[in-house]
Amino acid sequence: MTLDRRKFIQTTLAGSAAFAVGGCNSLASAKGKDNASATKAKLNISFQEGIAPGNNLKEKFDFMEKHGVVGFEPHGGGIRNRMPEFKDTLKGRNIKVSVICAGFEGFILSTDPAIRKKCRDTMEVLMIAAGELEAEGVIIVPAFNGQQPAMPHTQETRDFLCKQFDEMGTFAHQHGTTVIFEPLNRKEAFFLRQVADAASICRDINNPGVKCMGDFWHMTWEENCDMAAFLSAGEHLQHVHVASRKRRSMPGEDGEADNYVQGFRGLKMMGYDKYVSFECGAQGDRNIVVPAALELLRKQWKEA
Repeated sequence: MTLDRRKFIQTTLAGSAAFAVGGCNSLASAKGKDNASATKAKLNISFQEGIAPGNNLKEKFDFMEKHGVVGFEPHGGGIRNRMPEFKDTLKGRNIKVSVICAGFEGFILSTDPAIRKKCRDTMEVLMIAAGELEAEGVIIVPAFNGQQPAMPHTQETRDFLCKQFDEMGTFAHQHGTTVIFEPLNRKEAFFLRQVADAASICRDINNPGVKCMGDFWHMTWEENCDMAAFLSAGEHLQHVHVASRKRRSMPGEDGEADNYVQGFRGLKMMGYDKYVSFECGAQGDRNIVVPAALELLRKQWKEA
């Protein structure tokens, strides 16, 4: 078969222009809403510890169970000391630990070997804990803005990152869990900002213990299309964070801006059945705004 280069370029440009005009809507039309994977998809909602009202973990879990929340996302700081509390409070409940959110020390892209070692050592503690709690993984950011001394944003740095995370991913897999890249917006971390960037690193590493995630708050500022961002990750997508899209508050507290339908449609198309976890503050009374946020997300999931 002979390839007509001019015709190929014209066709490619036409397709690109159509997507630029139609955005997520054109992608939805191309893929279709009746994808067989959608039957596997499920909205499993998870809360970080500060989301639910309550004076202690038991009261928070009572509230979560009452409102159909099935995941709990603890912060990793000091987690070894809290393991008995977590395990005891989870007994007999329809709630599981979704992931462990950060809690490591140092950062992996430091030029200082001692800082990198601190990151690796503390991440191992978190990965062991995640395995014991049967969590999906441990969230990590390679480097935040302002952390020094840091490696430059070069191919060599990316290659170094892949090597480090391949080793961490192997350790995580041995403990029945994963290490999860989280892309942030450019105000927080310039090195890794888009879901597709994180997914490409996962593909290059090609290790079952290395995954990535998307966060609707950060995606608001960095992604052109929520749906395309999630679809770009494919099988590597392990977790999702959600918050309102202007003030990082409870979903719904920023009004019409808090629209997650296209992102949910992408998750449905890819058969996503892991967790969507609340990582946000609240402007109003949590006894009121948290149930309202849950209702909003479930409504938009159905719309998707």
